[in-house]
Amino acid sequence: MKQNKQACLHCPGGYALKNYLFVDDDFWIVCDVHPLIEGHIEVIPKKHISCMGALDDAAFDRYKELYKKVTDFLAKTYGDFGVFEHGITGQTVFHAHVHFLPFNKTVDDVVPEKELIKTISNLDELRHALKKDGKYLFFSIGDNKFLVDTKIGQPRFFRDRFADALGAGERGNWKETEKNEELMKTFDDEVKSLKNKWNKFFANKKGV
Repeated sequence: MKQNKQACLHCPGGYALKNYLFVDDDFWIVCDVHPLIEGHIEVIPKKHISCMGALDDAAFDRYKELYKKVTDFLAKTYGDFGVFEHGITGQTVFHAHVHFLPFNKTVDDVVPEKELIKTISNLDELRHALKKDGKYLFFSIGDNKFLVDTKIGQPRFFRDRFADALGAGERGNWKETEKNEELMKTFDDEVKSLKNKWNKFFANKKGV
């Protein structure tokens, strides 16, 4: 069932947008409200679409620019990074959003099913996959990018796997974390730290 736009967490006024780092005409960059680790960021298009592969040409080009800027920030601030997008497959919020976070594990730590992984050379292949198959599962470890066979996709597929790889399985189910006051306090502290690091990183630059 499609999520009602008026109730969407990623549309204007949505809960997921409360800790934004940057906004332009097409995108929000925000701190994940329920981070898997300090430094967990989401890039969210303003247009209510299902996945980044469905963006028009101009917006997709801008997304690629923001992808590079966010991963550059993570690499220089935290050392290593991972990225994931469900791209319709296994979504629990039906508005495109991509997760970026510090991550120093391996591909095998996320998807040990090697026969179900395809290496891709660039983000444009997301658009090709969407056109061909109508969906995709995308992740990266550093600059290495991959598509995963969508037959193993399920709600929170990447969230749970990245959380487990980080030894933070209790953070995977964001709805359940809402019930944990101590963990929510930790999240707030991590968001504040991330905001400070982001602001310092971009303070002497012309902008994101």
